[in-house]
Amino acid sequence: MADKEKITKQELEDKIIQALKTCYDPEIPVDIFELGLIYEVAIDDNNNVKIKMTLTSPMCPAAQSLPLEVEGKVKSIPQVNDVKVEVVWNPPWNKDMMSEVAKLELGFL
Repeated sequence: MADKEKITKQELEDKIIQALKTCYDPEIPVDIFELGLIYEVAIDDNNNVKIKMTLTSPMCPAAQSLPLEVEGKVKSIPQVNDVKVEVVWNPPWNKDMMSEVAKLELGFL
């Protein structure tokens, strides 16, 4: 509990982003944050986290496992109280949503 009192929302968001950067679509060698699959990370005053994310397509083979992996990794951060992951399809993901790092890694630059 003491850890929850020592961290700012910005520090917690940074930790969440670092956790998200350890999640990968199994078919793409770039983490889901750099791929642009994370649309929103919201943290309330009780350190409950709501993440809006998408997948590369509704037929993505990781559709069942990836949101659970995201939830588990974010929930493992000691300062996080609870996590809800919502998969959304609007706006639909496209490669323009990738970071420059991801585009470079995948040869789009």
